Amino acid sequence: MFCRNQTARATVARGSALEMEIRRGKFRKSVFLDTSQDSDIQKKIDHEIRMRDGACKLLAACSQKDQALEAAKSLQTCSTRIMAYMSELQRMKEAQVMQKVTRRSSDAGPMDDRLPCKGKVAISDLRIPLMWKDTEYFKNKGELHRCAVFCLLQLGGEIFDTDMVIVDRTLTDICFDNTIVFNEASPGFELRVELYSCCSEDDYSAGSTPRKLASKLSSSLGRSSGKKLRATMEPGPCSPVSNGGASPLLLPVPSVPGPKYHLLAHTTLSLSHIQDSFRTHDLTISGNEECSYWLPLYGSMCCRLAAQPHCMTQQMTSGCLKVKQLGGDPQSWTEVYAVLKGTSLFCYHRQEDVEANVEPAFTIAINKETRIRASEKDPQSKVQNIRISNQYGGEEVTHTLTTDSREDTHRWMEAFWQHFYDMSQWKQCCDDLMKIELPSPRKPAPVTPKQGSLYHEMAPLATPSCEGLLLQDNAVSAEIRALLSSYYNDSY
Repeated sequence: MFCRNQTARATVARGSALEMEIRRGKFRKSVFLDTSQDSDIQKKIDHEIRMRDGACKLLAACSQKDQALEAAKSLQTCSTRIMAYMSELQRMKEAQVMQKVTRRSSDAGPMDDRLPCKGKVAISDLRIPLMWKDTEYFKNKGELHRCAVFCLLQLGGEIFDTDMVIVDRTLTDICFDNTIVFNEASPGFELRVELYSCCSEDDYSAGSTPRKLASKLSSSLGRSSGKKLRATMEPGPCSPVSNGGASPLLLPVPSVPGPKYHLLAHTTLSLSHIQDSFRTHDLTISGNEECSYWLPLYGSMCCRLAAQPHCMTQQMTSGCLKVKQLGGDPQSWTEVYAVLKGTSLFCYHRQEDVEANVEPAFTIAINKETRIRASEKDPQSKVQNIRISNQYGGEEVTHTLTTDSREDTHRWMEAFWQHFYDMSQWKQCCDDLMKIELPSPRKPAPVTPKQGSLYHEMAPLATPSCEGLLLQDNAVSAEIRALLSSYYNDSY
C-alpha cells in the first residue's frame, strides 16, 4: 500500500496545489488506489502549460498583427483548457473522497442505479448575425472598425476553438465553418459557446520597441556589454513564479504585451436544444459600444446541433437466439444470431454475416413504444421466454425469444432494460440516427509570395543539401531567416 501511494504521489506535479493537499493529509490513502485517470489529466495539464508558455514567448516576440492575434488566441485557449482540466481533476478527487463510485448496473436493480450511455455531440454551421447601422453598412461612412473573433466551445473536459475570423462592416454574419465533435458527452451535457473578440486596429508593436532599442544599443556597445543590457531589458518568463509551493495554475493568466481577447457573448446549449436541423439560439452579450472589441450583435446565433448516442451507433449486446412469431407453428423456431443496436434487433442467419455486412434475415423494432416482458417458464426447457410486442398499423405483433440458458435470458433482459433507459435519457436523439459530418481539415497557411528581398530569394534555396551558414536547414539558419523576415516585413 505504501509503495502504491508513493507512485500516486509521483504522478502529481511538484509544487502543485494537489501536492500541498496531499502533504496536509486532506486526502485519504484510498483516494490514490486508482490514479490512471489522474495521471492522464495531469499530463494534459502539463502539456497545456508548455503550450501556454510557448504562446507567451511567441506573443512577446511577434511584430506582425496577424501573428500576434493568433498567438493571443492560442494563449486564451490554453488558459481555458488548464482551468477546465483543473476543475475536472478537483471533481474527480471529491468523488473519490465521497466514495461516489458509479457503474453500469449488472442486475435489474432500481433505475436510479443505472448510468446512461455516452454519445457524440456535434455543432456545425455556426453563424452569428451582425446589426450594423445603415450609415456604416450601406453608406460606408464612419471609421472602419475591424475585430478578430473566434469561438471557444467547452463540454466537460473537452475544449475546442474555431478558426479566427476578421470582422468589419462589410460582413453581415460571423461564419465559422468548423464542425466540432465532442466524443464523450452524457445526456445531461452542457455545451458552453463563448465568442471572443479583439480590436485588430490597435498598435501591438509597442511591446517590441524595448527589444529593438536594446538590439541597436547592444550592437553599439559591443558584444559583452550589449548582452548584459539585453538581459536587463528582455521580459522575464511568462509563467508566474511559484510562491511558497502554490500552484502557478491558480494564478491569473500572465500579462504579456500584445493583443488581448475579451468575452463578447456566450450561451449554453443542452439536450433540449438538439434537433436535426438549423436552429437559432439566444446569446448573452457582454460589453457595450464603448469597448474597443465591441461588435453589433443581434443577440442570437444559428447552428446545427446533433447527437449520436452510443446506443444508436454501437452494438449493445449480441448472441444466439431462437425466435418465433406469435400465431405461427408452435414448433417453428428460427435460430438466429441477434444484434441489439439502435432502434432494431437485427437477426442474422449466421454470426459471420455481421462481419461480412450481409443484410439481416429480418429485424424486430426496439423503440420507446416497444413492450418487452419475460413469460412463464417453458415446461419443456425450463427457461423463461422473452416476448417483444410492437404496434404495426393498429395491430399488435409479438415475437417470442428463447435462449439456451437462464444466464443468457437474464443477460438479454438486462440489455433491453438498459437500452430503454438510454433511450429515455437521450430522448429525441433516439428517434432516428442523426447525421454528423466529419470535421473539416485545417486550412494550410498561405504561402508568402516573392517580394524581391534577400530573405524571399534565399528562403526557397534553404535545403538540407545546401552548404554555408545561411543556407543550411538547421535551427541557426531558421532563426536567421525568421529575423530577416521580420526585418523586411517591418521595412515594407
